[in-house]
Amino acid sequence: MPENKPEQNYIDINRESWNNRTEIHVKSAFYDLDGFLKGNSSLNDIELSLLGDIKGKSVLHLQCHFGQDTISLSRLGAKVTGVDLSDIAIEKAKQIAKDTESNATFICCDIYDLPNHLNEKFDIVFTSYGTIGWIPDLDKWAKIASDFLRPNGQFVFVEFHPVVWMFDDDFEALAYRYFNSGAIVETEVGTYADKNADLKQSYVMWNHSISEVINNLIKHGLEIKSFDEFDYSPYNCFNKTIEFAPKKFRIKHLADKIPMVYAINAARKSTANNK
Repeated sequence: MPENKPEQNYIDINRESWNNRTEIHVKSAFYDLDGFLKGNSSLNDIELSLLGDIKGKSVLHLQCHFGQDTISLSRLGAKVTGVDLSDIAIEKAKQIAKDTESNATFICCDIYDLPNHLNEKFDIVFTSYGTIGWIPDLDKWAKIASDFLRPNGQFVFVEFHPVVWMFDDDFEALAYRYFNSGAIVETEVGTYADKNADLKQSYVMWNHSISEVINNLIKHGLEIKSFDEFDYSPYNCFNKTIEFAPKKFRIKHLADKIPMVYAINAARKSTANNK
């Protein structure tokens, strides 16, 4: 029998990858868990401005890692469910929720398998920063987002700009295609939250153009209300960065020349097919 290619069992590869990262991330200065436990929010101005007042609303948070954003949303008065494929991350999220007396709940599963674990409609579906690169099919992704929204529900999506993923790690040369050309299988040393961590592992990712994102959202009945691009990242997760303002990072030698983040606010049409 032919041996499976990495892209064929990407879920197992990436689950292990995120399981290996989680404990390092929990202890990192990047995630500042001590500050979070004392009440700091992990959310940024970009997504907060799109979300607005969420008190009393139900929120589904896709690809939530170990739950800081999920719990931050619940601190704003929402009823929040976080989903992630990493069992170690979800166990940590549940523990942090308990420690902070949060009512956030968590589900461990691959995003495409979520309909087998959850039967509920939400006012808001939220996902942000470094999420869609881990999944191959945005048609399925957009259907998940639409299907879990109530009619006229809100989809809030903030992501690193695909232009960023065209560069090599040091932003010195264009190394990857802007458009989706299939699975990208690579080996990482360290992790974005701790580049010196004693960790070496493989992972599988995909590049997704903005048109691929938007067209799939439209296909599944989501009406784009706003689309914005930003010339900075709120996270210092790339190489050769400079902080030019609090929590605003750019690649030093590229300055403000490239987009680094984009944000989409959409609403589920009341006539969308929700089968």
